[in-house]
Parts: sequence; C-alpha cells; structure tokens
Amino acid sequence: MSVDYDVVVIGGGHAGTEAAAMAARLGARTLLLTASLDTIGQMSCNPAIGGIAKGTVVREIDALGGIMGRAADRATIQFRMLNRSKGPAVWAPRAQCDRTLYRRAVRQLLESVPLLELTQGMVTRLLLEKDQVQGVETADGRRFAAHAVILTAGTFLRGRIHVGTGTQIPAGRAGDPPAIEVAQHLAALGLTVSRFKTGTPPRVDGRTVDWSKVERQDGDGDAFRFSFYEREPLPRQVPCWITWAGAPFKEIIQCHLGESALYGGAISGRGPRYCPSVEDKVVKFPDALRHQVFLEPEGLDTNELYLNGLSTSLPVAVQLEFLRAVPGLERAKMTRPGYAIEYDYFPPTQLTPWLETKEIQRLFFAGQINGTTGYEEAAGQGVVAGINAVRRSRGEEPIVLGRDDAYIGVLVDDLVTRGVDEPYRLFTSRSEFRLLLRQDNALRRLFPLATRLALLSEAEHRTGEQRLEEEEALLSLARRTSITPAQAAGLGIEIGVADRVATLVKRPGVGLGSVLRATGVEVAYPEGSIGTAEIELKYDGYLVREREAAARLAELASFGLPADLPYPELRTLSTEARQKLDRVKPATLAQAARVPGVSPSDLHNLVMETLRRGRVT
Repeated sequence: MSVDYDVVVIGGGHAGTEAAAMAARLGARTLLLTASLDTIGQMSCNPAIGGIAKGTVVREIDALGGIMGRAADRATIQFRMLNRSKGPAVWAPRAQCDRTLYRRAVRQLLESVPLLELTQGMVTRLLLEKDQVQGVETADGRRFAAHAVILTAGTFLRGRIHVGTGTQIPAGRAGDPPAIEVAQHLAALGLTVSRFKTGTPPRVDGRTVDWSKVERQDGDGDAFRFSFYEREPLPRQVPCWITWAGAPFKEIIQCHLGESALYGGAISGRGPRYCPSVEDKVVKFPDALRHQVFLEPEGLDTNELYLNGLSTSLPVAVQLEFLRAVPGLERAKMTRPGYAIEYDYFPPTQLTPWLETKEIQRLFFAGQINGTTGYEEAAGQGVVAGINAVRRSRGEEPIVLGRDDAYIGVLVDDLVTRGVDEPYRLFTSRSEFRLLLRQDNALRRLFPLATRLALLSEAEHRTGEQRLEEEEALLSLARRTSITPAQAAGLGIEIGVADRVATLVKRPGVGLGSVLRATGVEVAYPEGSIGTAEIELKYDGYLVREREAAARLAELASFGLPADLPYPELRTLSTEARQKLDRVKPATLAQAARVPGVSPSDLHNLVMETLRRGRVT
C-alpha cells in the first residue's frame, strides 16, 4: 500500500485540531478527516475557554505553537482572570467566547498551516498490518494510508442522547450522527471499552429574561491575550449574569427525579463529578440552600444564552417547569432543551505516556475517548498525540512532558498511570508543582522544547525570544538596582537603609514596576513581562524548593523500567502491586510510584528485581 499521508487525524474537535496542527508544523503530511467540515472547532458545550488549571493548559498549548489560545483571542467577548485574590499559582484566565467566531477562527488557523489538508468523511475502520496501523477507511469506501493515525472521537463513539427516560436519540451531539462502525471495530480489536456520560443545560432567549432579577458580571478589560505570539484585536465585549436556583427549584427536581435519564435507569455510564447535573446537585448536596446559575451569551449575533449550572437529563416539560422557578427566568423561552449523552471511552491505562495504544503500534488516542472532559484537556492531549505520532512514524524517541514541565504533563501522566473511574477534569490541586506551573510562565517552560522541535515560525520564534529576554532583563535590573529610604517613602514603604529592588518586591502588595519607577528607572516593558518577573522575584525561595523537589522526581524518572518486565513473576512485590503494575507497565520508577496501591516497599523491591535481572533501561 502506498503511503498517502504521514499522519491521519480522525475528528475535528479540540483534540483533533491541535493534533493536526502539531503534526503539520513538524513537517508531516497531515490529513484531518472529520464527519463534517462545517463543525470543525465546534464548542459542543459551554461557550468558554480557560478556567482553573485549564487556562494554563491553553497557554501551554500556545507556547508550543497550538491554535486554541489564538482562536480564543479572536473570539473573546468577555475576559476574567479567576482567583486574583489568591496566589499567582492558581490565577486562571477564562474567556467567554462567541461560538461562531471561535469555530471560524479554528478553521482559518488550520487552513493557514502548510502540509495540512482537511477532508470530510466518516471513518468506519482502521487499516492494519499485524499489530501496526496502516491507515483508515471511510463509509464511502475511500482509503487513506498513513504512517500513524490519531483518533479523537469525542462523544461520538456509539453516542446516545437522553432526554428523560423515554427519549433516546443516537447522536454524537445534538444534530450529528454517532460513530457506530468504528466503535464496534475498535472493540473487536480487543481494546477495553467502557461508558461515560456528560450533559448540557437548556438554552434560553435572552430577550425573555427579567434582567432586574439577575446580577450583572462584567469582564476585566481587554489587556490579556492567551497567545504569546500574536495580539489580535478583541471583538465587542459584553457582560455575563448570575442568578440562583433555590428551594422551589429543588422541590421540582425532587418531585421528578424518577423521570431523569440518570436516576430513572436509562443511563449506566458515570458522569463528571465536578460538572454535575441539577439532579446530582439536589441529591448529593441536600443541605445546599441554592445553586448558582450563570447566564452566558452564546455570541454577538444571537440573543441565545447558555445556562451554565443547569445541566440536566430531565424531560423537556420538566425543564420548562424548573426554569420558571429560577429568578429572572420565570418567563424565559427555552430555545434548546438540555440533554445527557452517553458514549464509549477507552480506559487510558491502555496507552503509553505519549498516548500511543499499547496493543496497536502508531495508533494514538486523544481527548474524551481517553475518559476526560473539557475542551482544554482534549486540546492538550491533541498536542501530545500530534507531536508523538510524527516522531514515532520517523523512528524518533517520543516526547513525554514531565509533571514539573506542564499541566499537560500532569494530565497525561494521571490518565495513563492512574486511569479514570469518572470523567477526568484537570485542577491545580492535581499538581505537586503549582508554583512552577503558572499561566504566566508557560512560555519560559515550553519555548525551549518548541524551539528544539522546530514547531514555530521564524516570526513566532523572534517574538518568543523577545518576551523571554524582556523577563530576564527585568530580573537583572531588579537585582542590581537599589532603592533609597526616601524613594521608598514616596511609595508609602518604610525602609531603614537602601535595599535592592528585588528584595523590596518580596513584600506583599509591592509591585515591581512601581518600585523601579520610584528609583527613576524608565520601565518600557509590557505588563506580561513585568508580571512574570515580579512573581519570580516574590516567590524566589518557594520556587527554589519546588525545583529541588522536581529534581528529586527527575532522579526517580531516570530509573527506567523495561516494557516487558514480568510483573506477575516478581514475588517480592505485593499481589496488588504486581497486578496494577502489569496493567500500567510504567516506563520509569517515578511513574510506578504514582500507581495507586504501589507502596514504598514495593518500589524498593521493584528496583532490586530490575537490577537483579540486569534490565535497567
């Protein structure tokens, strides 16, 4: 079979678009094959990008040359930096987006990437030669040969929409058919498959909302951009609104709980804990007096509002009834009902740390197919799969981001090492190195890798270098510049003797820019560079300790474990450790340490067993 492409990416969602862009940026002939070209980059659920930990992932994707941050910048109709009252380790950029503008931006960005082609078609099966993928076949009989294939099917694999217990609609999302044949094909190959569910809330016509009963929430302004490499003008900015669903709302849900697809027995898959349905909220949080509801605009060209917080699988009639019980929505007209969707996913312990399936060589999974939830989690996996599909097809060593390198590294390591028993969502609390993995320093962390892999254009590389040079210049300036007591007094700060700017900035509430200006230094640097340099100075001691901890983790990671280590035969390990390590087949001792059920004594004995067999990698 002649090779038509280096990489074929199946699916045009957030994972697929990033995977395709990454592969093509690496110089691979890449095909993005999707069931509908019109829905490339579709925001299937809420119209927002970023949030807690997720916003950092978007900036990491951008640092590596990805498209999510650039598309979000072109579509942002409101921006907020969440958690500003807390430390910078958990600051979280979040953009409310215009759905249409976002989808259009993704398509335009993809079409500007050399070596990337877009084609419409429904994939039905993989083309295999023994245990290695050779390409794909579509429902209309076309065959596309490839050195590597990336499957990013989202919720489409045997997807089924539920509205109440009586309405079930085969669909990948509302209005789109599910992928049945390829799901059956994958299961027949022997891959373990399971089911998850997720949901979406009803939408309403904003012209029918009583605005006097809801709280207006404006954005922070237009200074922030997700992308480090470009600064696109923002669309017109608009507010969001907040209301609360209280006792009358809860009573309606309780009365109709048996009619919910989830509680009525129609759905067997488990849903996301951190984005629960209204049914879950009422059942699992019975003491809560009320639940927050965000009214989020779908775009600038529509009056439709997304009711974030009211995800449900109740019948349409019940949805109309509970809307009447929410302040401000008493007369709101529902434009689309909410629904739950159940779909296949493949437990990610079947994957390597570079997202290649262990059973089938050069077949990669990324996105919700791996048991995750969220646009950003999907996109981060797409980046990893796209890079490594190319490297594996070229016989090069795969790239594995460490837990101290990026939240993307935390995400992938959690998936392939720990697995999932509910849809996985990324949080700052999942990282051991939150102060190292900030949204502002994603470029500092990942620009060297982007440069080494040649992922960036010449213009992007110059822009990235300039930003990092600015940060280093500011750090050097702060460390060598002194401020006198009189100059500090002008800022309302009392010091006994002259001190370094870098030392004074460590004080709470003291800004780097203002202190430098007080010394007479002209500060002609962008706010982003000043902000990163300020954080590096303020938290210098903490950062040193986190970097030392990361170095210790790296020592563990340097002890490699062979892929064919016979874990069932290692009798010095506990039975639980043998079983779980045999399933995960960790690549390093550090990865083995994160497998649930593996004790410190198991790790010690694992080292001894590996050395005894003379099989250290």
